[in-house]
Amino acid sequence: MAQFGIDIAEDLVLIEIKMKQLKNEYDQYFLGSRKREPHMLRSEVNKMVVTYTNRQLTNTGHRFKFSNLRSRYFTFKRLWDDTLRKIEAGCYERHLFKANLHDRERNETKDRRRDVIARDAGPSKDDLFEAYVTARGSTGQGAKGLTRDKLSKVLAKQEAAIRKKYGCEKVKFRVVVEAGKAKVKATPISS
Repeated sequence: MAQFGIDIAEDLVLIEIKMKQLKNEYDQYFLGSRKREPHMLRSEVNKMVVTYTNRQLTNTGHRFKFSNLRSRYFTFKRLWDDTLRKIEAGCYERHLFKANLHDRERNETKDRRRDVIARDAGPSKDDLFEAYVTARGSTGQGAKGLTRDKLSKVLAKQEAAIRKKYGCEKVKFRVVVEAGKAKVKATPISS
């Protein structure tokens, strides 16, 4: 193509091509795949439109085509400016959706971490006592004379001995049944 401003028919085709390219670049920008707004191309298209707006077009076909291109450009320009205002105000729907999605993912990750920590820490002393009493009852050993305090004292002694022996910070207790007998097993947990 020749230089802009010499042949009207070629210029109108060039304006149409540049507008399509500008629309695609703005779409990419709003989707997030393009980092920066296409300022240079927008100013180039704007300059072309202003050039022919100030010119008297004698050919009816050219005038009609330019009028359509100009109205399409101003429609797009209004849409882009509105979207940019929404982005600056922080109320653009696509960005809000992504932000909410990231928040949900972060919360799910935190919940998973809490679940892992709780699982690694083992059951609470009350849950452990209940499980031990139930296991002893199911094996026929009975739980007569067993209290929470007695079990807590025994577990505290075991925990101190295991910490000293293995040099760990935490000890996880669980109830198991081996050879028909209910037992409380300890596992050292290193951080």
